[in-house]
Amino acid sequence: MRQLCRVLLTTVTMLLGGCALTVHSDANPELVGNVKCGSYAWAGSFRGNSPLRNTVANPVNEERLRQSIANHLTPGGTIQPVGAPADCLVGYGIGNSYLVDGGWYGGWYGWGPYWGGYYGGPYAYNYGIISIDVYEARSGRALWHASADQSLQYASGPEAQRLIDEAVAAMLAHRPPGV
Repeated sequence: MRQLCRVLLTTVTMLLGGCALTVHSDANPELVGNVKCGSYAWAGSFRGNSPLRNTVANPVNEERLRQSIANHLTPGGTIQPVGAPADCLVGYGIGNSYLVDGGWYGGWYGWGPYWGGYYGGPYAYNYGIISIDVYEARSGRALWHASADQSLQYASGPEAQRLIDEAVAAMLAHRPPGV
């Protein structure tokens, strides 16, 4: 029941509040301030035969994510894309899964002669994430990581692009100076 109330409260808050994304950001304090990312190259691309390759982590969404990161990194000209050698490497990811709240709930309902009971089971909900990672190119050490809780399930075309752009902008708003 607690999870159901949390989901309903989150839904109402998002409808009234403009769907703010949850962003998680972490930086390597040993490197931040000592590394200046004046140029970047891509750390790699999606690989493997994950089931997500046919859904949210498909090649079209990967290209959307790469383009969005490039557009948001370079508007002021502070970090430029290059091949090798680059100051920093930029990685990214898209994921999706179902999380299950294992709580059971139950109760009674009714009025007058019509009484009954209900019992629910675990509640499963969709959880999506988009992430960006920045590495120092010379050493390969992680410099900064950010992720946004953003699901691309059932999204395609302009809707998928909008969701990716929102997530990238929100994440890059948390990047440390020099990155």
